[in-house]
Amino acid sequence: MTPSETAILVRREDPWSLDARALLDELSAMLAIFSGDGGQSRFCLEDVCSARGGFLVARTAQGFALGCGAFRRFDYGVAEIKRLYSRPDTCGVGKAILTQLEADAAAVGYHTLLLETRVFNRRAIAFYQRNGFRPTGRYGIYANQPDASCFAKTIAVRTE
Repeated sequence: MTPSETAILVRREDPWSLDARALLDELSAMLAIFSGDGGQSRFCLEDVCSARGGFLVARTAQGFALGCGAFRRFDYGVAEIKRLYSRPDTCGVGKAILTQLEADAAAVGYHTLLLETRVFNRRAIAFYQRNGFRPTGRYGIYANQPDASCFAKTIAVRTE
C-alpha cells in the first residue's frame, strides 16, 4: 500500500497512553541525537490537557500510531505548537497533524500559533514555512537561546 492510499486519522487522545508515550519518547530520542537535548524540560503533558490545549495522535485506519502533536496556551489568543512528530517513512502525517492542530486551536479561540525548532533542523523549518509559518522573534523561554528558530502563523478563529 502506498502512502497516498493510507488513510490518516487524526484525533485527540490521552497523552499518557502507551502509544502517545512511545511517540513522545521517539521524538525525544531523535532530538537528543541531533541536538543533545530531547526537549522534555520544555513540555508538560498537563499543559495540553486543559480546555485550551490539545494532544493529537495520527493513526492508520487499522489503528497504528503514525505521529503526534500538541498545542497549549501561550497568551491570550495565542497558542504554542509542541511536540509535532511523525514516524520516519510516513507521508503526509505531519501535514495532517498540523492541519488538525490549527483547526482545534481555532475552535477554542486562538488566532495566532507560535512554535520553536532548532536552527539545525532544516527539514522542520522548511515544513513550517511550506505550511504558512513565518519567522518571528524568539519568545518566552527561547528569548535568550541563540539556536532557537521561532515561527508564527495567523489562523482564522472559528465562530459557530
